[in-house]
Amino acid sequence: MLKARELTAKKAGMVFCKDCHKLLRYPETQAREDLECPRCGAEVHQREPNSLTRTWALVITAFILLIPANLFPIMTFTVKGSGEPSTIIDGVLMMVHHGMIPIALIVFIASICVPFLKLAGLATLLLSVQFKWKTSSRQRTTMYTLIETIGRWSMLDVFSIAVLGALVELGVLANVKAGPAGTFFCAAVVITIFAAESFDTRLIWDADE
Repeated sequence: MLKARELTAKKAGMVFCKDCHKLLRYPETQAREDLECPRCGAEVHQREPNSLTRTWALVITAFILLIPANLFPIMTFTVKGSGEPSTIIDGVLMMVHHGMIPIALIVFIASICVPFLKLAGLATLLLSVQFKWKTSSRQRTTMYTLIETIGRWSMLDVFSIAVLGALVELGVLANVKAGPAGTFFCAAVVITIFAAESFDTRLIWDADE
């Protein structure tokens, strides 16, 4: 007999609907792919099919999109009629040069640190689950929670640049225009959000079995 602390829903033959959270008994004889929630009609799985494969595909896609997002111009900052397209790093350095240190810091953290840290965290989490690394499930759960938390701030730099553009347009000496890298960056952020959502967190606890 399993100890109470070792008993999981999977071992007990239980599963919950992710849409309405109804707890169901997972049948042993019925075709499990056809199991539906009697309350809301949604498909029910003990583990989301192809969760790891789908999440890996989204993570790799986001990594690829971040390359042009950092190499192509993200904005054109014109001061006194002169200026040229700038990448994220160029833009940060230019803002520091013109005394916009708080905005430069926000753009640097949100545009470079957050996206790469989030993707690196997701990749580490996927590897730890896939190859059953000897890390505790609590540590993996904490990592996933942290990834979700920092992901909420991924668009902060886009907001900051938009606010900056609106402010400087009020004057006559400077203006800011968005560059093509913004499209790649926004796409990478959205795909990273989908990657975090597609990962079935229940796999974290399966790695200990």
